Amino acid sequence: MGWIEDGISSIRSFQLRQALHQAVTLGMIVASALMIWKMLICVTGSESPVVVVLSGSMEPGFQRGDILFLNMGRDPIRAGEIVVYNVDKREIPIVHRVIKVHERKDTGEVDILTKGDNNDDDDISLYAPGQFWLKRHHIMGRAVGFLPYVGWATIIMTEKPVIKYILIGALGFLAITSKD
Repeated sequence: MGWIEDGISSIRSFQLRQALHQAVTLGMIVASALMIWKMLICVTGSESPVVVVLSGSMEPGFQRGDILFLNMGRDPIRAGEIVVYNVDKREIPIVHRVIKVHERKDTGEVDILTKGDNNDDDDISLYAPGQFWLKRHHIMGRAVGFLPYVGWATIIMTEKPVIKYILIGALGFLAITSKD
């Protein structure tokens, strides 16, 4: 019976090695995704190079669920550009069009006013209390391209968190149990 016990211990050892291999592979995939994201941040100059349009405020130009690609160059921000900005004490960035820019020649600072294409009023009511203009540090990036409707997966997972956990669990299970 010694050879049976040796066979069983060999199988257990192989299964442990395979499980460790799958865990390391999953870790490498996650690390690669994070490295690509950080590289995009460096290349685009934007703290968030990809965002999802979460509301209908920019219709008909952008629909809810569109993914926007951002770039933040050193060029001055001009009226008509679509920007993504983040206001103090707000977690979710906003995608709207610049409607007015006031440049101060002496200091080089700019005051920016935005508005959603589908909104009746400008965004002053969305800014922090007492704030009437955005500054350059509020701007996360300029929209330079988009993919229509691809962001719906993100919206669904945000609005229904249980779907996100099921999907992550299923992907993790598949990564660990696959034989390749």
